[in-house]
Amino acid sequence: MDWMQFPSIGFLVVFLGTLFLMGEMLVKAKGLFAILGVAFMSLFFTFHIDGGGSMWIIILYLLGVALIILDGKVISDGTIALFGALLMGLGLAVPTPSITYGILVVFGYIAGLFSSGLFLKVFSSRNLWSKITLKDQLGSEQGYNSMNDSYRELEGKPAKTLTPFRPTGTIIVEGRHYSATSGDQWLDADEAVTVAEVDGTKILVRRREEYERDSE
Repeated sequence: MDWMQFPSIGFLVVFLGTLFLMGEMLVKAKGLFAILGVAFMSLFFTFHIDGGGSMWIIILYLLGVALIILDGKVISDGTIALFGALLMGLGLAVPTPSITYGILVVFGYIAGLFSSGLFLKVFSSRNLWSKITLKDQLGSEQGYNSMNDSYRELEGKPAKTLTPFRPTGTIIVEGRHYSATSGDQWLDADEAVTVAEVDGTKILVRRREEYERDSE
């Protein structure tokens, strides 16, 4: 395997190994990508371990792979996966025979990481890190509903205009500022108004005396 001593070959082998290993984590490839990835990485490590490396380098790399899988399936916040990716990159760069070789290997590794995402356009996703998406969706929905509830509570409360309304502006209600609209009315600053209607986060205000008169 003397051809493995060339940095360009090292780049290609690491690129393909990373591409297929990460691809196996991202999509349902029935183990084919895993076999190809392991084959390329075994080729890389076999050559460089024989050249004076040690087993701890392989352990470092495998630990990185394990952390990525753990994060994707259990923790799902991306932090552990990032640490795992760094360990994998370190495990690949350390045994290389020169700085140039090491730099190319790291570039090959990074390119393989990003390129593996292209498999998602062709194959079915394994839904790793799906909990992140779910948490974000739930958080957004809960935050949106919470905001709607807080705005809904403003209906019927007295307020004061802080800016002229033409027909939108800013009001103050119980010490808090809100954007609002006065519909077809133009209002001056410092006018007494009442929150007449709330639709989601849209606030409609009317002059207080008009609102109270119509409410009687």
